[in-house]
Amino acid sequence: MKRMSIAEALREAMAEEMERDETVFCIGEDIAIPGGFGGAFTATLHLEKKFPDRMLNTPIAELGFFGAAVGAAMMGMRPIADVQYGDFLLLPMDQIINNAAKMRYMSGGTVSVPMVIRAPVGATGRGSQHAQNLERYFIGVPGLKVVAVSNAYDAKGILKAAVRDDNPVMMFEHKLLYGSKGTRAETGTTDGSREIPEEDYVVPLDRAAVGREGSQATILSWLLMHHFSMAAADTLAAEGIDVEVVDVRSLSPFDYDTICKSVRKTGRVVIVEEGPKTGGVSAELATGIMEHCGKELQEPIVRVASPDVPVPFAPVLENAYRPDTQRIVEAVRRMLQD
Repeated sequence: MKRMSIAEALREAMAEEMERDETVFCIGEDIAIPGGFGGAFTATLHLEKKFPDRMLNTPIAELGFFGAAVGAAMMGMRPIADVQYGDFLLLPMDQIINNAAKMRYMSGGTVSVPMVIRAPVGATGRGSQHAQNLERYFIGVPGLKVVAVSNAYDAKGILKAAVRDDNPVMMFEHKLLYGSKGTRAETGTTDGSREIPEEDYVVPLDRAAVGREGSQATILSWLLMHHFSMAAADTLAAEGIDVEVVDVRSLSPFDYDTICKSVRKTGRVVIVEEGPKTGGVSAELATGIMEHCGKELQEPIVRVASPDVPVPFAPVLENAYRPDTQRIVEAVRRMLQD
């Protein structure tokens, strides 16, 4: 076992998959510049030294290189497309939604698109166009699997599973969880490092994970909000309140088996997401819970999310915008007091 940050775990996963399968390659902006950062967040640092022909730098033209990745996947390759910021996914939407996600269905299964899309998200002092959580825009796309990782163990195992999957997989990563920044410094980070085994492993793409067991309420969250939820659980435990925390991880499809097992135990649900509340992932998840196990609820579902405004740039406003540990604590307290 060795302790690794999320950035290091992702880097190792890509290296191992390229060693295992010669059809795997990485494509994106500034991912393989000698002496560079290894992408915006160091996940591909130095990989060009070992795989000079399979680390492809591109112009700042997301529609173009995503089209190249989709075409390569259709021809039997397994590209990992790296978008510098999740916000830029809005540029290649046609390639993702109308091509990558639909080709297997439209061809009757004769064509597959085994590509991975890696996208950093989250508010980190970069302003409205580099800070959004865009998960909501992709969870309803048939043919596209969507995952979100909160720790290094999952990051490595899920990325490896995504590379081996014959469908397009979109993988969201939070900028404040990468940890290893190489020569770059990121303020306000949260530790997502974990012990990583030496042997090969994968983490299923369609499973949630119970981060903490409890009996009085269930907190559902993902990415950075999972860490805030775990901290909230510690605060509540000191008050004698026992909550269960579930890392949703798979955003499409949702793992209702794991989620409803927790709901049946606690009877109360708080869903926490960093994106705006209206039309968010939490809205779809809350509806699904009502359909799958709503009769087990003792209280209405509570959602904790950001307000319906663009992400602010000023740090004090950004902190006021994004849900934090205290807001999660207060939501659980209110639910138990009703």
